[in-house]
Amino acid sequence: MALKLYGLPMSTCTTRVLACLHEKGVDFELVPVDLFSGEHKQPPFLSKNPFGQIPVLEDGDLTLFESRAITAYVAEKFKETGTDLIKHNNPKEAALVKVWVEVESQNFNSAISPIVFEHIVGPIMGKTADQAVIDANLEKLGKVLDVYESKLSITKYLAGDFYSLADLHHFPYTHYFMTTPWASLVNDRPHVKAWWEDISSRPAFKKIVGAMTFGEGK
Repeated sequence: MALKLYGLPMSTCTTRVLACLHEKGVDFELVPVDLFSGEHKQPPFLSKNPFGQIPVLEDGDLTLFESRAITAYVAEKFKETGTDLIKHNNPKEAALVKVWVEVESQNFNSAISPIVFEHIVGPIMGKTADQAVIDANLEKLGKVLDVYESKLSITKYLAGDFYSLADLHHFPYTHYFMTTPWASLVNDRPHVKAWWEDISSRPAFKKIVGAMTFGEGK
């Protein structure tokens, strides 16, 4: 039975899971969820995720939500298929993947997501961008990327000289961020720029990037 992924291809969190599924070469069905009509807040969807957020993954009688939990499950269940995203045969490398997965979640995402929301998502919803929020988070993001620049001057990818979930998880928000006026934060750091150009050129991302049309930077 194919996996079912409930979400939208322009959603950053859905895209995170889509990229993982494509890296693993797993058969799945994408079931669109109409956020604009509030489908995600209705009882049928809330029975899958009581927080009313996408994505949700169904694998038989197992239902999962939270995109990073889903990618971890997919990477583990299909560890012998496609790209090894968790280095399951090497405990030390696997531990480094987990470290940088946490860095993305706790440091990178918390800085970049408010910028993308204020500049792209908010205006689509009729909200005026708060430049003070953008500026504060640009400063935070710059400090995070300074750490990345140092790390990526030593290893090709964040957890080592191998591609992993730690890199994959960065794709959705960075893709949207690179359409904003502040893409120089990435481009002015040569090792970060090279890393981004590498991971964003992977076949798995090319399969989904065309559908990521939830607003372009203005």
